[in-house]
Amino acid sequence: MQMVTTSQSPEQASEHLSPVAAKMILAAFPEHIQRALLAHAAETKYPIEMVLETAIAGFLDRECLNFADCKPEYV
Repeated sequence: MQMVTTSQSPEQASEHLSPVAAKMILAAFPEHIQRALLAHAAETKYPIEMVLETAIAGFLDRECLNFADCKPEYV
């Protein structure tokens, strides 16, 4: 799993899923779903927390950015 460290203010950090929270959420999924999410993260070179956020956002709002929309730079 790829880990990305960024310097964020506490306000910015609370707007996104933390790496620790992402690991906890990922662990709750069945193994085949974990593998698929981790494979997508590796393929796109996104941290797993971004992959999970994107998947949840796409479920909640069908008009939001999703996996097919773009490949944003994650810093």
